Amino acid sequence: MEQPNLKYIDQLARGNQSIKAELIDVIKTEFPNEKEAYFKSLTSKEFKKIEANVHRLKHKISILGLEISYKKANEFEHNLRELSLKGQKDFENILISITNYIETI
Repeated sequence: MEQPNLKYIDQLARGNQSIKAELIDVIKTEFPNEKEAYFKSLTSKEFKKIEANVHRLKHKISILGLEISYKKANEFEHNLRELSLKGQKDFENILISITNYIETI
């Protein structure tokens, strides 16, 4: 499985450490809330809300350089439109990987 990284954030920050720190702070603040919202919507089986939460989380996946994981999340989002949870396990493994990573940065 690919690993989250800060390469894209480094590109955005262009060497400015305060911008890099701000972007990391946004991820560390928003990701747990978005992940919690995802699991709440999953519990209630509200597919539109699940889809919206996956869509929000996809941006964090992309920012953390997870190209393959982004594609998997995109497929899961598409499956949700068809009222299918196919891809849920892969998506949740991505969330675990990101959760573990943001605790280290």
